[in-house]
Amino acid sequence: MTRNEAANLDACLDSLGEPARFARVVVVDSGSTDGTPEIARRRGVEVVAFQWNQAYPKKKQWCLDRVAPEWDWVLFLDADERLCPALIDEIDALFRPQPPCAGYFVDGRTVFLGRRLRFGHRNRKLALVDRRRARFLPQSDLDVATMWEVEGHYQPVLDGPAGGLRGWMWHEDRKPLYSWFERHNRYSDWEAMLAADGRLAVLAAQERGRRRWLKRLFQSLPARPLVIFLYDYVVRLGCLDGIAGLHFALARAFYYWQIGVKRAALVRSQRNPGP
Repeated sequence: MTRNEAANLDACLDSLGEPARFARVVVVDSGSTDGTPEIARRRGVEVVAFQWNQAYPKKKQWCLDRVAPEWDWVLFLDADERLCPALIDEIDALFRPQPPCAGYFVDGRTVFLGRRLRFGHRNRKLALVDRRRARFLPQSDLDVATMWEVEGHYQPVLDGPAGGLRGWMWHEDRKPLYSWFERHNRYSDWEAMLAADGRLAVLAAQERGRRRWLKRLFQSLPARPLVIFLYDYVVRLGCLDGIAGLHFALARAFYYWQIGVKRAALVRSQRNPGP
């Protein structure tokens, strides 16, 4: 899924193998003006246009509904993500004969300030799904003005068990660092608004098992920015990644500081509305 990803798209497509080891590769583009569709077409990749109508379904569910419906399994990949070869081999092995689960979590590792971080924070998302048994549910978040066409930090709901893969993706945004902070500024608006009126707790309740318990615990932690920094930098040994590890742990702490400040401001404005 792309929108002005010319800086990232070539590296993303390179990571799929040469030739690509997937039955079909589709770039779903949202009106890019930086040449992203042209890069995809030059690489022989199919391009599908998407225009958001300010409602649900958003882009991921639209892809499940509309793009390459003849294929039951879909791997969602952002332009700033790169598959490691071991992950491709693992996915290939899943389809001999058929995957036993309805979807699979894939870990993401970060490249920050040009360095591959071996420690610290890792994200985890349901990236490989059986479209017949996966759906991104509509959420009551269209009032968050700074959010966009792609579902936020939502995972699809599965009709069946979820598995986990050992391989991982590298998350490497080659655009200026401004884009990282701009994106997380948007996401912090989204989390703050949903936390201020209880909608974030409702989302956590939709998770399964251990993830539900961990999300509830995390939302109730005091001093979350400090906890996040210490967990990423000390407990998960981000300190071993040098100056890049330090800056990434600080950036993550700053993100949760933003959420806290914005949430407090929203709660205060709800209690004491102005004229």
